[in-house]
Amino acid sequence: MDWFDFSLKLPITDPTWIFLLVLLIILFAPILLHKLRIPHIIGMILAGLVIGEHGFNILVRDSSFALFGKVGLYYIMFLAGLEMNMGDFKQNRGKALVLGLLAFIIPIGIGLVTNVGYLKYGVVTSVLLASMYASHTLVAYPIVIRYGVSRHRSVSIAVGGTAVTDTLTLLVLAVVSGLYKGEEGGLFWIWLVVKVVVLGGLIVYFFPRIGRWFFRRYDDNVMQFIFVLAMVFLGAGLMELVGMEGILGAFLAGLVLNRLIPHVSPLMNHLEFVGNALFIPYFLIGVGMLIDVHVIFGHGNALKVAAVMIVVALTGKWIACWLTQKIYKMAAIERELMYGLSNAQAAATLAAVLVGYNIMLPNGERLLNDDVLNGTVLLILVTCIVSSFITERAARKIAMDEAQLEVNRTVKEERILIPVANPDTIEDLINLSLVIRDPKQKDNLLALNVINDDSSSEAAELRGKRYLEKAAMIAASVDVPLQQITRYDMNIASGIIHTAKEYGVTDVIIGLHRKVNIVDSFFGMLTENLLKGLHREVMVAKLLMPINTIRRVIVAVPSQAEYEAGFQKWVEHFCRLGEILGCRVHFFANEDTTAHLQALVKKKHGQTLTDFSRLDDWGDLLLLTGQVHYDHLLVIINARRGSISYDSSFERLPMQISKYFANNSLIVLYPDQLGEPQDAISFSNPRGNTESQHYEKVGKWFYKWFRKK
Repeated sequence: MDWFDFSLKLPITDPTWIFLLVLLIILFAPILLHKLRIPHIIGMILAGLVIGEHGFNILVRDSSFALFGKVGLYYIMFLAGLEMNMGDFKQNRGKALVLGLLAFIIPIGIGLVTNVGYLKYGVVTSVLLASMYASHTLVAYPIVIRYGVSRHRSVSIAVGGTAVTDTLTLLVLAVVSGLYKGEEGGLFWIWLVVKVVVLGGLIVYFFPRIGRWFFRRYDDNVMQFIFVLAMVFLGAGLMELVGMEGILGAFLAGLVLNRLIPHVSPLMNHLEFVGNALFIPYFLIGVGMLIDVHVIFGHGNALKVAAVMIVVALTGKWIACWLTQKIYKMAAIERELMYGLSNAQAAATLAAVLVGYNIMLPNGERLLNDDVLNGTVLLILVTCIVSSFITERAARKIAMDEAQLEVNRTVKEERILIPVANPDTIEDLINLSLVIRDPKQKDNLLALNVINDDSSSEAAELRGKRYLEKAAMIAASVDVPLQQITRYDMNIASGIIHTAKEYGVTDVIIGLHRKVNIVDSFFGMLTENLLKGLHREVMVAKLLMPINTIRRVIVAVPSQAEYEAGFQKWVEHFCRLGEILGCRVHFFANEDTTAHLQALVKKKHGQTLTDFSRLDDWGDLLLLTGQVHYDHLLVIINARRGSISYDSSFERLPMQISKYFANNSLIVLYPDQLGEPQDAISFSNPRGNTESQHYEKVGKWFYKWFRKK
């Protein structure tokens, strides 16, 4: 009796061993090649070459590689659209268009000359082959993600250029394939363009609306992940239905879902994790398995064709990037990064060569012969290696330069405190803190649960522990550490104030008090006591929908807000929120304050999409009711009593909010204020701070009078 069956033959066909071997490659290939300073992407491709039928024939490129490879290919294009900084892309869309057109026209022009004059191919074959030189795939894109420079402008330009070149290449492919399907009439060209334009418009219009509706109804992480994958494949499948390649639909899906999946959200972390851990490596290993290095020592024409393809592709892309750099006076390192990203041939190139290889001419020959097929896999190998090395070097250099700038720049330490007491608002408050925090600072989030001294109930302690653990899990899902604090104090406000002082807290985010009886105030005693005892920035938030589904941020700013100590901080917070969510931030203020806002935004937050409108009569927020829609976030910059921007009309603010904006997501913000908190009225000091308030009012009156003069 045999206890073990060692009759394992090559190539391996058992699914268990196939998947195990692939996982081992994904695990160890980057580790082994890292010592040789070889990018892990090249490690995957070389590993595929070694185990494939043209290597040691350990594995056959079966249907699993076709399936997971296609998913990985779509994932690369989808993440490229999802990671794109839309504000930066809109600023650089002209540069991206120029790079895309140059990266298409120059390689295809050089390719036509060499294909017809040197390789002696026909016109149609030369056009299809030349279009392969022009296309490129963002194989090296995971490198810029790993170095944290995916939102650099050169990356946005390269990604936008990819969309242009691949679209034009796929149009050429569709036209050529149509010529051999009996569809060469003029109506075919018109119908193809109409189908692509209409489908693109439908994706742009419907996908964000469907996504926003889904995210508002379902907050389960698994359901959201599956929904996003379904949208990616729906876009890819629809694009294939109209005769284009699915990678264009996947990229477009990433672009239109960009605003709904913030860069710091748990969903984004899950998408990147699954793609980089499984789907993308599977695709790269499958590409490596296509490569046959024996052609180097085989047929002479194959080597000649491969050499021409490689030289033309590398040269054409370099000229395009060099011209783009010179036209827009960019840095040399930016040209290098654009060249690295726009160099690798894989997705559209494979699609083109396989389509051309399967087209039979009337004389019985293939449109693209074996020499072109073998030359293509060598082209893929060489360009992927060159692309990965160049991108790795450029991305590392840019990351180091940016890190040095951060070291040299004086950055005030930021620590955001989130008191957790209501389980229904924990997720909203943590997600809000994630989009306003400075991502360059670490350990700057603190969650606090306050337990009253007179409460000895174990249930209260266990409940608070669960709240803190829930907050920590939400933050951990985006790799952000969150410090958990449990405090016993005489009341919640006192616990927050003492914790803020002990831990050097700079900002506090709390939920809006829910009014429970007729004598209760709008903001509640907690907020009022907190504002009296703490002069840090305080955000009082009421979010009626997930923060990632907000389409616009409306900020109402009072007169003289620019003279408050916390002016720059809260402007930075909401500009950062707008950049991460990809939504527009619309400021409403008087003429003087608007001028200060515009200057500050232009100087420090030029990538934020902003609008500015006049709001002279702060006393009646009815003027904003026509501007604030159900899916907007209204931010009201308030002020503590006695501060520079405080106005008596603020007393009517609770009534106005309750009357006009009861069904809107809302943040009421109290900026940092210089000085110490005012002393509370007590039996030992019955006058409290009334005298100091009187002098503050007199001083403020003289200040306003002086400004008018």
